[in-house]
Amino acid sequence: MKFPQLPACESLTVEFKSDRKRLSDSELVEAVVCLANAEGGEVWLGVEDDGTATGLHAEHIQLSGLGGLLAARTSPSVAVTVTPVNLNGTHVACIGVSKSTTEVATSGGVYVRRRLKHDGSPECAPMLPHERFSRAAHFGLADASAQPVAGATLADLDPLERERLRQSVQQYGGDRVLLELDDEALDGALGFTTRTGDGARVPTLSGLLIIGREPMLRELVPTHEFAFQVLSGEAVSFNEFRRFPLLKALDWLETNFRPYNPEREIEVGLFRVPVPLVDLGAFREGLANALVHRDYHRLGAVHMRLDDEGLTISNPGGLVDGVTLANLLTTEPRPRNRALADAMKRIGVVERSGRGVDKIYRGMLRFGRPEPDYRRTDAQSVVLRLATVGADEPFLRLVVEEERRRGRDLPIDSLIALAALRELKRLSVEELSRHIQRDPSQAKRTLEALLEAGLVQAHGASKGRTYMLAPGVYRADGNKAAYTRQAGFSALQHEQLVLNYARQHGSIKRSEVIELCRLSELQARALLRRMKSSGQLVQHGERRGAHYTVAVTSA
Repeated sequence: MKFPQLPACESLTVEFKSDRKRLSDSELVEAVVCLANAEGGEVWLGVEDDGTATGLHAEHIQLSGLGGLLAARTSPSVAVTVTPVNLNGTHVACIGVSKSTTEVATSGGVYVRRRLKHDGSPECAPMLPHERFSRAAHFGLADASAQPVAGATLADLDPLERERLRQSVQQYGGDRVLLELDDEALDGALGFTTRTGDGARVPTLSGLLIIGREPMLRELVPTHEFAFQVLSGEAVSFNEFRRFPLLKALDWLETNFRPYNPEREIEVGLFRVPVPLVDLGAFREGLANALVHRDYHRLGAVHMRLDDEGLTISNPGGLVDGVTLANLLTTEPRPRNRALADAMKRIGVVERSGRGVDKIYRGMLRFGRPEPDYRRTDAQSVVLRLATVGADEPFLRLVVEEERRRGRDLPIDSLIALAALRELKRLSVEELSRHIQRDPSQAKRTLEALLEAGLVQAHGASKGRTYMLAPGVYRADGNKAAYTRQAGFSALQHEQLVLNYARQHGSIKRSEVIELCRLSELQARALLRRMKSSGQLVQHGERRGAHYTVAVTSA
């Protein structure tokens, strides 16, 4: 049995509890609840705050009933693992706590959660009502956007914003059935209103956010705010905060962004293709996602900031449970505010398939720019960075011509593969699988499809097989030398290299072939076998001791 190791210090997932004066049951239960309501972790009983092991109290030496005690004193019951640990003769206990997918309280009704203070040290803090609802929404157990807003009335919905909604349906190609509905039916269809126990209609959070009057939004939804900032070096050329309803907000942000988004055109065949600084499709999707999927229980604005390096869009509230940076491209849609997201999809503002991230990736990669950067995302916020580097025109031509040949957009996996090959020059199946966030079999199908289309070239076979952009792609890029370096040598050139090396040094080993020709072990073995069969080389020795000399007839 492998025993847990004592961490060096406390953290978000590690709590030390002294037991010299016998830690009370209530304090121990609260420590377990605190971790369960955060990221889970370990409670080390018998360890001081500074990490010194001082041991268990005599009444806690027998740990057999501790798990049952903790389960009985938590609601819902938290199952823990209790492991006795001997630290140089000092007996302590490691209590493993899993992250709960619901809010957990002590049997006495105490809600606490683990968090980090401003100085980075951890603490257990009270879990306030809005934080409990926010946690439930994080796990998809509650939808704040479908709930009525306290104090709101139907008079708080703006007829002008409702008209803007109908125009947006036409502009963005939304659900045209909505255009045939009267106001009451429209509000009901989009979840803008709900009925109370006495049958009265009242606005939901979704209703206020999309078609609410601005003064009432300020009063009733104080967490709703967005900002647009433009920085040039250290100079601020634009910095405005607003609280408009969402459709008006999107219109206002795009209108003010356009002057900072210059566009030029390039010719591809008989057509002219626009090349903006930031693709508007990626811009709209990233911005709409931030406004729709933010946590409306948290204070803080949705920020859109344009600087010399790129466009950054951030929103309060981290990724919901089940969504990580490693599965953004493949996970099923998991909106935090489901009713709000559904309404915006029907209006046509966001991707109706729920694959808006694909649209953001496409808007960056087809221009030969870096993929969207979410690396600054954490538990408190989602941060999207779109680089504003110059477009790679030859790569854009390649993508546009291939899409016109097919009569449809390239699959997103294929576009990611081409972009990765453009940057890295050579890829294996395993490497691509990490880029597209899929299993190797799907990555192989993607690469083989591009191979059949003539866009990539394969080198080697079996496990050592790698791929690179086809020669025509490099010629289009005006970089023939790069292709020659990456393509390496033909089979005939490999043979000549091996023969020349063996003549100069008397013999050659498989490891030397691998280094000389930059082949995999399997490829080197096949080359030596072929040269031996054709009478060019003579093998001496077996297995690892084998070496090869030039046959007399080849000298």
